[in-house]
Amino acid sequence: MKRLLAFAVTLASGLALSAAAQTTAAPAAATAPAAAAAAAPAGPAKVAVIAFQLAVAQTNEGQRDFADLQKKYEPKQQQLKTLNDEIESLTKQLSDTTSKMTDAERTAKQSSLDTKKKQLERDSEDAKSDFQQEVQEVYNSLASKVYDAMQSYAEKEGFTLVLDVSETQSPVLYATSGTNITKSVIDAYNVKSGVPAPAASSQTTTPAAPKATAPASTAPKTTPAAKAAPTTK
Repeated sequence: MKRLLAFAVTLASGLALSAAAQTTAAPAAATAPAAAAAAAPAGPAKVAVIAFQLAVAQTNEGQRDFADLQKKYEPKQQQLKTLNDEIESLTKQLSDTTSKMTDAERTAKQSSLDTKKKQLERDSEDAKSDFQQEVQEVYNSLASKVYDAMQSYAEKEGFTLVLDVSETQSPVLYATSGTNITKSVIDAYNVKSGVPAPAASSQTTTPAAPKATAPASTAPKTTPAAKAAPTTK
């Protein structure tokens, strides 16, 4: 139960980027028309790599939208924290062997504790589901546009193949920094979108968890930065 309570306290902290990192990259790549391959220029292949999920999250638009989503869920996070504090207070009262509570008072507090635990479990699961669904929607909407920018950039620079190194099953074991177009695509999309860079204090990064931090096992499993991808230019 302790893990559940700790998770509830940190539900909305630091999930935006990790959730984006675990979604599937833009589906457009799988549906590129065969004619495009047939029209590829003759000669040696020119290959590039991109951390696509990272690119989506770090565009100005991505930073803005994911930060807005985190702010949207801050009230819910506070509600869960308040409920968690109430549970901890009741648990402490019931474990106090020097308490002068009557049996009736103890029974009432135990009943209240059980009710609050069930409510916390239900509310945290609902909030988690809603949050992840909205992250998925934001990511999918933006990913399709970033994919178009990546495709235009690759065609302009004469790349015949672009590999996504942010995929879990990426076949890329090594690539020079000169082949990594992640930052170039981010910059190209920022120019196209016209969305200004967020203020330094509001940029989308994984925020520090509250003092009542969750166990390490509840931390995001994967982030784009943790991927052993080549350094961007």
